[in-house]
Amino acid sequence: MRWLALTLLGAPASAQDIAFDPGPTEVCVASQDNLHSAQLCAGKAAIACMEMTEGGFATVVMSACSQAEAMWWDARLNKAYQETLAASIAADSRAQQIGMRPVGREEALRAMQRAWIAYRDGLCAFERSKWGGGTGQGPAGAGCNLQETARQTLLLEEGLSLQ
Repeated sequence: MRWLALTLLGAPASAQDIAFDPGPTEVCVASQDNLHSAQLCAGKAAIACMEMTEGGFATVVMSACSQAEAMWWDARLNKAYQETLAASIAADSRAQQIGMRPVGREEALRAMQRAWIAYRDGLCAFERSKWGGGTGQGPAGAGCNLQETARQTLLLEEGLSLQ
C-alpha cells in the first residue's frame, strides 16, 4: 500500500483521480453459480477503471485501478474472515459442550490465513521480479494481489455458505 502512495505522488492527475467502480466485478460475481467461474470475475472492475480513466493503460493507472479493486476485495475478505472466525469459534464451543474434542477450526482458520498471506506475498513478489526492475513491476504486483485476494475471499465466502 505504501508503494502505491509513493507511486501516485509523482503521477499525473488522471492517475490520482481514477474512475474506479466495483460494479462490473459485483455484477459478474453475483451472476456466477460456482467458485471457479466467480474467480474469473476478478479484475473486471479494474479493467473498466483503466478504460474510463484518462491514460488508463499507463502503468501507474493500471497499478492504481488494480489496487483499488484489490482493496475492495480485501474489505470483502475481512468480512468473510470475521464471519468464518465467529462460526469456527461457535463450532468449537458446541463440540466441547457435547464432550467432543474439537478439531480446532478456529486455530486451523487462523493458521490457514497466516499461511495464505505469506503465500500471496511471496507469489506476488515473484510476479514483480519477472519484470527485472522495469515499470511493469507495479501492475504485475497489483494484479497478482488483486487475483489472490479475490480467490481467498471467494473461498472463505463459499465456506460460509456451506455452514
